[in-house]
Amino acid sequence: MVALAPSQLQSFLAFDFGTRRIGVASGTRLLGVAEPRGTVKSGDFAAIAALVKTWQPDALVVGVPRHPDGAPHEMTAKAQNFGRRLSGRHHLPVFEVDERYTSVEAEAEGAHDVDAAAAALILEQFFREHP
Repeated sequence: MVALAPSQLQSFLAFDFGTRRIGVASGTRLLGVAEPRGTVKSGDFAAIAALVKTWQPDALVVGVPRHPDGAPHEMTAKAQNFGRRLSGRHHLPVFEVDERYTSVEAEAEGAHDVDAAAAALILEQFFREHP
């Protein structure tokens, strides 16, 4: 589904998908760090479209949750469906990242907006996995 290798892409928006809220972060490969950009209501594709227009990313990254042993669960399929919807709406490559424990890590770091902080952790993990 993704035509370009991740290393060819430079700017990204990342999403920590949830059924009530979606955390958003942006980042560039040059710096290798991500910045939390807030939270949107789940299903608010107009707000997501506005973020895509503002940040003009080369690609999108979606955190996909799994059980501790790596097995999929109900939220795995929902996050993957969200990624497919993003791809169809924005015609951008969408990459999935295993997001186990990102919300826990964001909470442990004292994040004010846990969802956006988790999205930043997801994007930084993507940068580590695709240097």
